[in-house]
Amino acid sequence: MDEEVYRVIGESELYSRNGIQKQLFNSIYQLMAIKKTQPELLAQAEHFLMIPEYLHYLLTGQMVNEYTNATTTQLVNAETQDWDFELLEKLGLPTKIFGKLHMPKDVVGSLNDELAAEVGFQVEVVLPATHDTGAAVMAVPTSAEDAIFLSSGTWSLMGIERMIPDCTEKSREHNFTNEGGYHYRYRYLKNIMGMWMMQSLRREFKHKYTFEELYQLAYIGRYFTSVVNVNDDRFLAPESMIGAIKDYCREHGQEVPETEGEILYCVYMSLARCYAQTVAEIEELTGKTYSRIHVVGGGCQDKFLNALLATETGKEVYAGPIEATAVGNLMAQMLKDNCFADLHEARQVVAKSFAVSPVEGKLSF
Repeated sequence: MDEEVYRVIGESELYSRNGIQKQLFNSIYQLMAIKKTQPELLAQAEHFLMIPEYLHYLLTGQMVNEYTNATTTQLVNAETQDWDFELLEKLGLPTKIFGKLHMPKDVVGSLNDELAAEVGFQVEVVLPATHDTGAAVMAVPTSAEDAIFLSSGTWSLMGIERMIPDCTEKSREHNFTNEGGYHYRYRYLKNIMGMWMMQSLRREFKHKYTFEELYQLAYIGRYFTSVVNVNDDRFLAPESMIGAIKDYCREHGQEVPETEGEILYCVYMSLARCYAQTVAEIEELTGKTYSRIHVVGGGCQDKFLNALLATETGKEVYAGPIEATAVGNLMAQMLKDNCFADLHEARQVVAKSFAVSPVEGKLSF
């Protein structure tokens, strides 16, 4: 479907309009697939809702499109911060189904009567940043100009917050994205395969290791030197993650990992090297030096990866909060209620309210 889209608009021109990293699961390609295979669905459609917006509809009966998630479709113009209706028309997609874009802290509506009766109370539903990383980045416990964030979970999202997008060809070649953030900020970041690889390995290992045991196994295997490109498509959904890692090393003339410790350390070091490369690219593209990295989300609990991140980048690293997406959701609701003057004040409160720990850049057990 990417080829179908590029027959209408070239890849470089598309990026210059929306600044969004190409991912084959982006909505632009999904909608093109529907147009090709089930055009009657588009002909009948009256509204376009993404998953969080559909959940809000089930709660309230109101159909409200939200900005941060909408930007990831590749159908929002980075300059106008609205749907790119000219692009939609070029692609032959019905413009009428794309509603007004609303920002986090806008009100969706109240619970519908049926739900209110069932739960026994009435409540106002407020938009968070409905993109999980958009919410997580709100909860990064600093507004410092020299800070990089790493939202660490199944995926790793690494980048900076900025007020002006970078939709240049150089940015596209480095595979960075300009996703929407709170109050028209931009999450300038790179999508990196994250803890998915570790989760997959953990499921495959015959012994049900604790996380502490996994760290220790990886530490034992630290003599192993082979690394893989963690963003290689083969690691997205392999039948065997162990097999995919071994195949990659074999095909690239590297030593093939044999023990669980070697396999784990190979993935850990590969992720850390990818993070370090991404930091270097951010500094190259922005012409700025960044002194610290804030790791948020569930993956920030992985002390072994955090230590490797500090070692490989040479930056100060801080871990926490863990439940960054949920915290960001709460922040949007509290900002709506004027509990905070602005996002900066809200982040100061996050820094005081949750465990945010400095990471030592040394490995030991």
